[in-house]
Amino acid sequence: MATPLSSNRDFRLLWMSGLFAVLGSQMSALALPLLILKETGSAVQAGTVGTVSICAVLITMLPGGVMADRVERRRLMRLCDVGSLLAVTALTVAVWNGHAPMALVLLVATAGAVLNSVYAPAAFGLLRAVVPPDQMGQATARLQARTATVRLVGPLVGGALFGIHEALPFTAQFLGLFLSTVCVALVRTRSAARKKAGSVLSRDELTAGLGFLWQLPYLRTVLLVFGLGMNFAFGALTFTALAVFSEGGRSGLGGGFVITCVSAGALAGALLAPRLSPDRHIRALLVVTCWSCVLTAGVLAWLSSPLVAGLLCAVCMCLSTVASIGFLSTLLVVTPEDRVGRVQSAASFLSSIVQPFGPLAGGALLTALGPRNAFGVVGAVLAVSAAVMTLAPSVRSGAVPPPSGPAAPDDDEAVAPGPHAAVPHPAPDAPGPDAPGPREAAPRPVPDAAGPGAL
Repeated sequence: MATPLSSNRDFRLLWMSGLFAVLGSQMSALALPLLILKETGSAVQAGTVGTVSICAVLITMLPGGVMADRVERRRLMRLCDVGSLLAVTALTVAVWNGHAPMALVLLVATAGAVLNSVYAPAAFGLLRAVVPPDQMGQATARLQARTATVRLVGPLVGGALFGIHEALPFTAQFLGLFLSTVCVALVRTRSAARKKAGSVLSRDELTAGLGFLWQLPYLRTVLLVFGLGMNFAFGALTFTALAVFSEGGRSGLGGGFVITCVSAGALAGALLAPRLSPDRHIRALLVVTCWSCVLTAGVLAWLSSPLVAGLLCAVCMCLSTVASIGFLSTLLVVTPEDRVGRVQSAASFLSSIVQPFGPLAGGALLTALGPRNAFGVVGAVLAVSAAVMTLAPSVRSGAVPPPSGPAAPDDDEAVAPGPHAAVPHPAPDAPGPDAPGPREAAPRPVPDAAGPGAL
């Protein structure tokens, strides 16, 4: 009989590690643009930090997955932790001394993004070794609930600390990363790594995760339609709602209410998921989520009410979170041990690549067509995605592993005892691959200034 998660020592350590790391990163994510604005008075420079970080993440995401399959994953996470601590220490010292040069801020932001790209797939590979397949859904739900809670609390705490002294949020992030590093160091489970492999930047290595996802029709369809299509359209929908109910920037009350409701919906979904066994009802959850987004767009096209918009978006986000937990659990279970890092990175890459363009499309539609027609066009795109998810045979058949998987990794490194999945990550972020489908309405002000993404 499998050890309950509450008694699984290594899972508890991974959970706490992520709690400390995500809380620190959320505080600095708000404080960093405020710091740049305070020192330079330039919104352009503040935005540059976020752009550089996003570009660094997208560029290094696939190589990061390759590295996560090359190096023993706990060891790799510890190396990333050390690098993150050094970067955050440099930034914290500079802020305490009264001046953080723009070059240092960009360097720290880039280092944090690159370390994120390596840390996240390694963390999910280790999670797969720590948690048995039949508990993966419950474990993923707990990680999502923790992350959603921290995302609600972290920016508020970070803003309050910044108001006292601009260095306090970064000091708090340093302490969080230090505690996270200690937790990872105490994990006993090891995750085997491949020793015979080609160059990290070879085409075969970089595309191995994408190739595996493409090989399974279920994973391919869900990531392309639910991950790309729905994520893009829902981003446009929520940005349009944010703009409309903020009255063109004259009032933040209505738009802020929508954002809060979406975040609350994500938290509610993570708390609700363990009761619904999402990995067993994944198709129904995917279909219901898609059509609920279509309904939301249709209602908003005719009813201009921030209360209704917030509640409907919260429902969509709740359903999406439950469905995403089910999908991520399935992804981890069917992925071979020697590819889990590359597959996680590939899934995260596919789900993230369109994220910046949804709000842009929503803004363009709103400017060109007005609120009602903008919601109508977005609803039509959502309806096409929903129809594909409903009718596609590959979604009905589910995730069936390929008949001939890759050979077991050639590795003579000792693997510590513990519950290992016999046949096998999106956590912030969480967790692991970014969950496919609708995301939170507004992106964080800037990706983590430094520090690996946690489970």
